[in-house]
Amino acid sequence: MIIRIPHTCGRRRDVIRHLLLLTAAISALLLPSILSEVRLCGAQTPSDQKKVVFHWAMGALRNTAEGGSKFESITANTTLNSGDRVKFYIKPITKCFIYLICRNSQGNLLLLFPYRLNETSVGEQFPKGYLIPQGAQWFEFDEHTGKETFVLLSSLERLARLETLITNYEIAAKDRKTELGSQVLAEIDSLRNKNSKLKTFAERPLSIIGQVRGAEKPEVVSRLDLADYAVEISADTFYSRTFTIDHR
Repeated sequence: MIIRIPHTCGRRRDVIRHLLLLTAAISALLLPSILSEVRLCGAQTPSDQKKVVFHWAMGALRNTAEGGSKFESITANTTLNSGDRVKFYIKPITKCFIYLICRNSQGNLLLLFPYRLNETSVGEQFPKGYLIPQGAQWFEFDEHTGKETFVLLSSLERLARLETLITNYEIAAKDRKTELGSQVLAEIDSLRNKNSKLKTFAERPLSIIGQVRGAEKPEVVSRLDLADYAVEISADTFYSRTFTIDHR
């Protein structure tokens, strides 16, 4: 917009000039803050695209004595009982491959994510949020008590050997499950050892302007959105973490 100032109004021209200078100064002061808020809302810099970055949440519905359910965000190893339920949320932010593997209390391995390996994992489908299991379903702990282990892995490169071993395990006869399951676990250990010196950045709550997401629990379980409890995880090229549930 062009502002025309009459030559006959010298004092008014000076006032307007000062107002324009003041507006420019205020804009210069506010711009860094505005850019910072944009980054908090999920914008990725070029350097971020070369890192593993994704959102993650794990939630449980604990049965209560009154016959209802109480939601709890799971951020560390914990104890759950038969009949309690769990659910997961994953959203890749950069192009990376994410895997969630369960070793249940009976020693069986279950690939929980991606839903199917032949979907080229999730490396080419970001950014999109995924619920595990899908929709309104939850995993429920049955009567077989013991240690339930959930292994979360992410890599910039597709973990082709791990995928092959998992596929071999899934299609194998029952008498070969133990042997092939050990190979899957050994490959996970090998990946961790190989990448042990890589930097993993701190997990942090997701922020939106004015508040931290997931800071409070919803009052009504039916309205629960697990994404509200997600943290952002960043790592150089590989990330690994294990969650252990003492199933009683």
